[in-house]
Amino acid sequence: MNTRVNPDCRLEDQGIEGLGRVYYNLLEPALMTEAVARGEGRIGLGGAFLVTTGSHTGRSPKDKFVVRTPAVQDKIWWDNNKPMTTESFDRLHADMLAHMKGRDYFVQDLFGGADPATRLDVRVVTELAWHNLFIRHLLRRPAASELATFAPEFTIINCPSFTADPERHGCRSGTVIALNFEKKLILIGGTAYAGENKKSVFTLLNYLLPEKGIMPMHCSANHAPGNPDDSAVFFGLSGTGKTTLSADPSRVLIGDDEHGWSDTGIFNFEGGCYAKTISLSPKAEPEIYATTSRFGTVIENMVFDADTLELDFEDNSITDNMRCAYPLEAISNASNTSLGGHPKNVIMLTCDAYGVLPPIARLTPAQAMYHFLSGFTSKTPGTEVGVTEPIPTFSTCFGAPFMPRRPEVYGKLLQEKIAQHGASCWLVNTGWTGGAFGTGTRMPIAATRALLAAALDGSLGDVQFRKDPNFGFEVPVSVPGVEDKLLDPRQTWADPAAYDAQARKLVQMFCDNFAQYENAIDDEVRAAAIG
Repeated sequence: MNTRVNPDCRLEDQGIEGLGRVYYNLLEPALMTEAVARGEGRIGLGGAFLVTTGSHTGRSPKDKFVVRTPAVQDKIWWDNNKPMTTESFDRLHADMLAHMKGRDYFVQDLFGGADPATRLDVRVVTELAWHNLFIRHLLRRPAASELATFAPEFTIINCPSFTADPERHGCRSGTVIALNFEKKLILIGGTAYAGENKKSVFTLLNYLLPEKGIMPMHCSANHAPGNPDDSAVFFGLSGTGKTTLSADPSRVLIGDDEHGWSDTGIFNFEGGCYAKTISLSPKAEPEIYATTSRFGTVIENMVFDADTLELDFEDNSITDNMRCAYPLEAISNASNTSLGGHPKNVIMLTCDAYGVLPPIARLTPAQAMYHFLSGFTSKTPGTEVGVTEPIPTFSTCFGAPFMPRRPEVYGKLLQEKIAQHGASCWLVNTGWTGGAFGTGTRMPIAATRALLAAALDGSLGDVQFRKDPNFGFEVPVSVPGVEDKLLDPRQTWADPAAYDAQARKLVQMFCDNFAQYENAIDDEVRAAAIG
C-alpha cells in the first residue's frame, strides 16, 4: 500500500481515470531516476538535472485565461485577464483527459504558503517527471505523515504534449493556461516551461487571499538575525536589484519572490527559489552559484559542454531566461520557518534610466500606495531591438501578469497594513544619476547598500529630510557614508535646467499612467499622487 498518498484521494477519485502508471509524491532521487529513464534530460555536475524546454523558454501570458463564471464575474480584472467560457473550458478539460489516457503521470501534493493557518493544499499532476521535481522544490513539502490525509483544494494538470485547438477551446494558440476558480482546477497544455506551474499557484493565492484580509506580494523578504519581527520586504521588477539587495548575508532570507502579509506577519508562499543564471558569478552570488552543482537542482535552458557537462553562464543562445530551481535549504542563511513579523520596512525598488529619482526617498502610506500601483521602472537602450532611448515600464503592484483582481484591491490592502503596523516605506532608485542613460552613470551599489542598511537599522529615520519638488516625497539631506550631492539628483547633473525638463517629462508619464486609477482611490492617495 502506498502510504505517500491519501487512499481516499487518488486521481480516479477526482475523475481522472484510464491513465498508465501514476507515481504519487516521489522523492528527489526517484524523480531524477524516472526523468533520466524517460529521456527528459541529463544528470549534470554534482547531480543537477539539465533540461531544455523547447520552444517555450518563458511564460506565455497571452495564452493565460480565467474562466468567466458568475462567482468571479465581478471580481476579476478583465482588462488584464483574458476570459474563457465554461463551455470552452469543459471541452478543453474533456479533451485533455482523453489525451492523457494510457500515459504515465506524476503527482505531488504540496502546500502554497508557509503559514499553516492560511496555506493552500495544491495537487500538481505532471506529464514530465522533471516538472514534478521542479514543483517539489518550488512549493512547500508536507511531512510524510501529512500525506495520508492530504486532500487538495486546487488541482493543476500540466500536459505539455497536449495541443489546444483555439476554435474548439476558446484560446489563442496550441498553448493554454486556463484557471477555473469554480472547479478549482488549472489546465496547462502545449508548453514545457516549468515556471507556468509556479506562477499558476501565485495567481491562485493572489485571488484567494485578499478575501481573507491577507496581502499577496510579488517581493523578496528578509529579517534581522535572531529577530524575525525585524523584517523587510523588497518589491521590484526585473533589473532593479530585488534578489541581490534582499540576499544580504547579514540578514536571514525569508524568500526571494512571493509572500503574504497576514494579521500575524509575513510568510513565504514557496519552499524554494527560481533564480536566473545568466552571468551568474561565484564571486558575486556564491551560494546561488553553488546550487548549480547541487544534487536535484533543476537547470533550465543552459548551454553545457556535452563531454564535461560544464555549464556556460554567458551563452544565451537558448535564452536569456536560463534558470535554476532549488529548495530554500540550499541557501545557508535561509529561514527555517519562512515566517517573519510585520515588516518594519517596505522597500520599493525602481531602475530610473532618466536620472530623475533620488537614490532613496521616504514615503507616506498614501505615497506608498501610489508608487505600488504605478510599479515604475525603465527598459534601457540595448535591452530590446529598436529601443534607442529609455522606455518607461509601469507594471502595477510590481507583478501585473499575476494579478487576477483589480490593482486597487492590492493597493488598498498594502496601504492599510502599512498604516496599521507603522512600517517605514522607502522608494530606492538603483538606476541612473548625473544624467539619463548614456550621459549619467549607474547608481553606485555601495551607496545603495549603505542607504538600505541605514533604513533597515532605523538610523535613516533620524537624519534631516527635504521635500522633493517633483514627487512630494521626503529625501534625506545627508547620510553618513554617502556623498551629499548624490542625494540630490539635480545637483549631479551638469545642466540643472536639463534635469528640470527631464523631471517634468517623467512626472507627466507617472500622471498619464495613474489616470486609470483615479476613480478607484481615496482622496488621500489622490492628493499624494504627485507632489
